[in-house]
Amino acid sequence: MSKVWLITGANSGFGRAFTEAAVGAGDVVVAAARRAGTLDDLVAAHPDQVEAVTLDVTDLDAIDRVVADVAARHGRIDVLVNNAGRTHVGSVEENGDAELRSLFDLHFFGPAALVRAVLPHMRARRSGAIVQLSSVGGQMSMAGFGAYSATKFALEGLSEALRAEVKPLGIDVLIVEPGAFRTSLFGNHSLSKGEIEDYEPTVGATRTMVETGGGTQAGDPAKAAAAVLAALNATEPPLRLALGADAIDTIHTHLDQVRADLTAWDKVGRETTFDV
Repeated sequence: MSKVWLITGANSGFGRAFTEAAVGAGDVVVAAARRAGTLDDLVAAHPDQVEAVTLDVTDLDAIDRVVADVAARHGRIDVLVNNAGRTHVGSVEENGDAELRSLFDLHFFGPAALVRAVLPHMRARRSGAIVQLSSVGGQMSMAGFGAYSATKFALEGLSEALRAEVKPLGIDVLIVEPGAFRTSLFGNHSLSKGEIEDYEPTVGATRTMVETGGGTQAGDPAKAAAAVLAALNATEPPLRLALGADAIDTIHTHLDQVRADLTAWDKVGRETTFDV
């Protein structure tokens, strides 16, 4: 039996690639975007498999309405893909509260609300999968990406606990950590205002990369979508799936550094217990 997918940010980038991959597998996709009209070509090409819905994932009331409607019309939601997102560049000092909250609404609170909305339906059927689009920036961070990575770190922490909670109920959780892929993510970015000159050598380099790197990334979104489907169909799906050689190499380097710090400071850390 074909699966029913709910994919956010389905009009471009990974969201569109996931939609096309699911359609290719014979599944049905409820493709969500802030402007449903941007999905007209997908609906026209696959009228029996793709339907468009308007959804801003920062509108928590709309999330409940959309999920309830999808479940009522299709009888189930087999796969939720929390994909909607954007890039933000700014130093920690430059990022204001409004910028931080806006990014967390999009990357954390919206996905958390969608998870809460779909879980009762998945628990009732004792099956389903939740795909959380994180990033290599969900494992490590760099100058200028502090706010962005903070949202992805939070999403990964939530998702790791979620997996422990729902795996016994027959529900899978997959955290996807892409590196640089040729999507519109760099084109859909925001910058902190009031740039501080002292951060130009560090944050400035990241800003330049984002502003000039669009369209040159090595990663193919279609191949990423195929890898995600393969992971979901595996006998034992992984918790994390890093995509792209750059992501895999970067995460290896980061984990090596974490292990080096643990080893170097092992004795000091262990000697913090009460004396017997």
